[in-house]
Amino acid sequence: MNNKNMFILIISLIVLMMGYGIAMPVLPFYLDSMGGRGVHYGLLIACYGIMQLIFAPVWGSLSDKYGRKPMLLIGMVGLGTAMILFALSTQLWMLYAAQLLSGIMSSAALPAAQAYAADSTSKDDRGGAMGKIGGAIGIGVVLGPGLGGLLAANTLTTPFFVASAFCALTFLIILVGLPESLAKSDRVDNAEIKFLQFKGTWQMIFAPIGFGLFTAFIAIFGQTVFSSVFGLYAIARFDYGPEQVGTFLMAMALMYALAQGLIVGPLTRRFGEVRVISIAFFGCSIGFALLLMSASYITLMLSMSFFILLNSLLKPSALAFISKHTEGSQGKSMGFAEAYMSLGRIAGPLWGGTVFDINLMLPFISGTIAFFIAFVFTLGKAKLKICQNEAA
Repeated sequence: MNNKNMFILIISLIVLMMGYGIAMPVLPFYLDSMGGRGVHYGLLIACYGIMQLIFAPVWGSLSDKYGRKPMLLIGMVGLGTAMILFALSTQLWMLYAAQLLSGIMSSAALPAAQAYAADSTSKDDRGGAMGKIGGAIGIGVVLGPGLGGLLAANTLTTPFFVASAFCALTFLIILVGLPESLAKSDRVDNAEIKFLQFKGTWQMIFAPIGFGLFTAFIAIFGQTVFSSVFGLYAIARFDYGPEQVGTFLMAMALMYALAQGLIVGPLTRRFGEVRVISIAFFGCSIGFALLLMSASYITLMLSMSFFILLNSLLKPSALAFISKHTEGSQGKSMGFAEAYMSLGRIAGPLWGGTVFDINLMLPFISGTIAFFIAFVFTLGKAKLKICQNEAA
């Protein structure tokens, strides 16, 4: 891929993810102003994950048939429209409608961007291109929540309108500056459009990659239990506003980016995936407990950073384990990994929002217990791995 096209694609993804991230610190307050409870916020977040799970493969197949650029443009228009609907919402059902549209339409953009990079690079250069795309997504996710918190200082609707404007800007950048990457001769006229397929998903937990799938699910489940209720928890316990919540979310995204970019690689090379996963599970359990005990902005920020640091080690370690223990197609195994992570994105917010309405401490108590049980489960796996290494 030439530098101009890569630059346009990176800028587009940064703007897209900023547009999405801007709205995140505002949603809890928006929901609270309409009388919503924790279960409503959990459902709202889960709706996005469900739509991504269902429609991302569909958009990917459509991009094989019609090209990458149309799907990128559709994703921008859809997300921009959803942000306007959020801003104009006055009732809970309108928020759900906007979130469903956001999940359906924005899921066209990211698969198309990854396919665009694959079309435009050699196999040797593809890893670097995908890394740049991941970096662009990370930058957008880091910048968006902080900006959203600042924009919401005067009115809660402003971040949604600004996010929509970002999407419109991205649409124009792609329309004018980015050429199509998939030649007509390479398109699949009879591309098979498939929705969810559950056959075999459960059985894979008993396969050699099952430990990695379990880890991926627990990692995302715990992460989304935390992120789905944190805004409501900050309002209820500390009376924080959008600015403070946006700062926490920005710090959370930054910690994820730093840990996954700089820490997890050296750790897994030194200790192996299983031992890193075991330590991370124990650390996440401690992190949830520390969040419960935090009583000030500083202690909450430190506890959150500790939890996110340990949680961010789990997903890449799980994927590395799955890759190393795959018997057959790597793509198929990664597809199962994405399915288990999507289930975590759906189950986490639903659980977190539901138990939050019972008691605002319960999401953190249940997270502490869940990660400790996962830690105990992995101890046997870690000991077995150590014995195997010593025998070898």
